[in-house]
Amino acid sequence: MKPADFPKEVQPYLIPEPGGNLSYRCLGCDRTHDIHQLLYTCPDCGQVLLIKDLMFDRLKEIPGEKWRMIFDYRRMLKVPALKGIYRYHEFIGPMIPLDAIVYLGEGHTPIVEANQRLQDEVGMRFFYKNDGQNPSASFKDRGMASALSYINYLIRQGSLSNVLAVCASTGDTSAAAALYSAYLNPRIKSAVILPRGKVTPQQLSQPLGSGAKVFEIPGVFDDCMKVVEALSEKYPVALLNSKNAWRILGQESYAFEISQEFEYETGKLVVVLPIGNAGNITAVMSGFIKFYQTGIIDRLPKIIGVQSEHANPVFNYYQQADTHKRKFEPVSVRASVAQAAMIGNPVSMPRVIQQVDLYNRLAGMERVFFTAVTEQDIMDKQLQVNRNGHIACTHGGESLAGLMVAMAGGIVSGAETAILDSTAHALKFSGFQELYFDDRFPAEYEITPNANYINKPVSVHPDHLDFTPQTGKPLKGAEFDTFVAQVSTYIADYLQIRTGEPDDYA
Repeated sequence: MKPADFPKEVQPYLIPEPGGNLSYRCLGCDRTHDIHQLLYTCPDCGQVLLIKDLMFDRLKEIPGEKWRMIFDYRRMLKVPALKGIYRYHEFIGPMIPLDAIVYLGEGHTPIVEANQRLQDEVGMRFFYKNDGQNPSASFKDRGMASALSYINYLIRQGSLSNVLAVCASTGDTSAAAALYSAYLNPRIKSAVILPRGKVTPQQLSQPLGSGAKVFEIPGVFDDCMKVVEALSEKYPVALLNSKNAWRILGQESYAFEISQEFEYETGKLVVVLPIGNAGNITAVMSGFIKFYQTGIIDRLPKIIGVQSEHANPVFNYYQQADTHKRKFEPVSVRASVAQAAMIGNPVSMPRVIQQVDLYNRLAGMERVFFTAVTEQDIMDKQLQVNRNGHIACTHGGESLAGLMVAMAGGIVSGAETAILDSTAHALKFSGFQELYFDDRFPAEYEITPNANYINKPVSVHPDHLDFTPQTGKPLKGAEFDTFVAQVSTYIADYLQIRTGEPDDYA
C-alpha cells in the first residue's frame, strides 16, 4: 500500500524524517558525548556507554494508541528502510535518514507457538522467537543493521572514510559483522578475531565467505575481546561488538516486535533470554522500557536471563539478595555447547545492573530474574523442542531449560505466556548434535546422551542383495525391480509396517 491509501490521521507519521538529539551517556560519570564520533567507552572515566535521545520526551506527545496505529500501518509499507528494525525508526536511530539505512532482511522473525504436546510437557503456553531466521542466521543482525547504518550515515556525511570494522566473536557476531560490512564494500572492510577451536565449522565459514580477514588466537572469547579493545583504543577502527552502543539500539527491536506481535498486551508475558555478553538482555529491557514510558504498552513483561553453570557471572551476582552487598566477579568459563554464552566477564554488565534497577523500579516490583542451567539440560531441551517442530539452537535449548528452572522456583506460572529466544539457527550447532548422537562429548562438557534423544541413520543393504545402483551405473529391468522390492520390504519390517487397510492402524 502507498501512504496516500492510509487513514489521514496516520499519513503524516508513516515516513519518518530524521530527528531527535542523540548522545552517548556514560554509565559511570553520567557525562554525555557527541554522537558524531566512534566511541565505545567514556573518554573521561573508561566506563561503557548507552545512547540517549535528549529529546525522547517528544515521543510522549504522541499517545500510545496512535503509536500502535503508526507501527501497525507502517508494516504494510513497501519502503525497504522501514521493512526491518527501522519500522521503529523514532525509537532506534531517529537521526539516521532513511537512505542511509542498511536493510538486508533482518528483523520481524517468526514467533512460533509450541505444539500442544510440548506445552503440556512444559506446563505452560510458550513460543519460540526464531532469530536464527535473520540474514546471517542469528540475532546479531539486529545490532549490525543499526551499527552499520550509523557508520554508513557518517561515511555519507564525510565524517569517515575507508573504515576497518573489527570484532571479537564466538561465531555469530563475526558472521553478522562480515555480512553487513561486505554489503558496504569497498567503503568498509572487516576483520574478526576468534578463539581457536571454539567456533563451529559452520560459523567459521560465514565470515570467510563474506570476505572478512579472520584471525584465530589461543584462549576464549574474553581474550579475543581484550585484543579487539586494544585495537580500538590504539587505532582508528570501528568496533562492532556489543560494547558498541549502537548495537544495543538495534537489538531493542526484539522487544518492540514482541510487543506488536502480542497486540501490545505484555503484562502476562515472560521473555526468556540467554545472557552471553549481556548486550541482548540489556537491549530487550531498554526496548520494553521505551515502549512503557511512551504508553505503547501499559505493563512491563517479566524477563528471565539464563546462563549455563559453566559461565554464570551474572547469575552469581544476583544470587546476593542484599543489593548493597552485591559484587560482580568475573568467572573462568568451562566448555559449553551454548558457545555464544561462554563469556566470563560480560562487557555489558554495568548496563545490566543499571537497566535491571530501572526496569524493576518502573514496574514497582521485581520483574527481572536470573537462572542457571546445566549443560545436560541445554542439549536435552534443544533436542526435545526440535523433535516437536522447532529449529532451536543450543541457546534456544538454554532458554527452555531456564524457563523450567524458573517454573520450578515459582518465578513464573502456567497462567503466563513465555517467549523463548532461539538466538541462532540450529544448523550452526549441528556438530554438537552429532557429538550427542555418537556419545563423543569430551568429559569437560558434562553431557551424557539420553537414549530417547539419539537418532542416527540406518544403512540399508540386505545381505542377500548382490547388485545395487551406482552413480552412472543404474540398475534396469528385473534387477532394479528386485532391488526396490527388497529395500522397501527391509524398511517396512524395520518400521514394523504391516499390510492391510488404513483402519488397521487406527
